[in-house]
Amino acid sequence: MNNHRTDVLPNKARGVPRVDNRRVLNGIFWVLRSGALWRDLPSAFGPYTTCYNRLCAGEVPGSGAGPWTRSAVPIMPPSK
Repeated sequence: MNNHRTDVLPNKARGVPRVDNRRVLNGIFWVLRSGALWRDLPSAFGPYTTCYNRLCAGEVPGSGAGPWTRSAVPIMPPSK
């Protein structure tokens, strides 16, 4: 006898689909380069809250947080 009931579990994914990482990374670069507010981020890069949250959560390589501690490409040029 099988105790697992798979017929009651939903078979559709729920929620909003995840925004492409490349779009988010380009949006973060756009804000950092332009010096604009997050709210001024063009919609082509996805929601500004997603870009900001992923940067703060460390889901972006080189952000200094999360599992990445080094970056192949520095976000900001080193000061002289």
